[in-house]
Amino acid sequence: MARVLAHCDKKVSDKKFDDYFEDLYHHFTVPGVWKLFPEVMEVLHLLAKKHRLAVISNFDGRLRAILDQFDLGAQFEKIIISSEVGADKPDPFIFQHALDSMGVNPARALHVGDDPVNDWQAAEAAGMKIYRLERPENSLLGLAGALRSIQTG
Repeated sequence: MARVLAHCDKKVSDKKFDDYFEDLYHHFTVPGVWKLFPEVMEVLHLLAKKHRLAVISNFDGRLRAILDQFDLGAQFEKIIISSEVGADKPDPFIFQHALDSMGVNPARALHVGDDPVNDWQAAEAAGMKIYRLERPENSLLGLAGALRSIQTG
């Protein structure tokens, strides 16, 4: 953020910068800042009935508050946050940590993500199947087919 302000030729004292950063940091947990895609609630509710769900994220601890705003936190057995486990995606450690913490064999796990490196390549390297979320071409509604391929594979 300091680079952005410097690029804009804005001189900000350290105190003002700290205050501004703190306000901006907390802004991302304010209700209404985030929106869910239309299918998310329905799909996660249906998945949670038959599958164990977890989150692997490079976000930070605020993610829990954001998920709770949408009543989604309880849908997930684990929420694995990079800053809490000491590794960011695409580091294999975060994927292995998630698998180990849930006692899941990588071949029986499906990772859903939208980033070619941090999600697709990294999860495949960890031995997981992947669902390439590529909006607007597809959505979470296509997960059923991906899950069938794991159950029969």
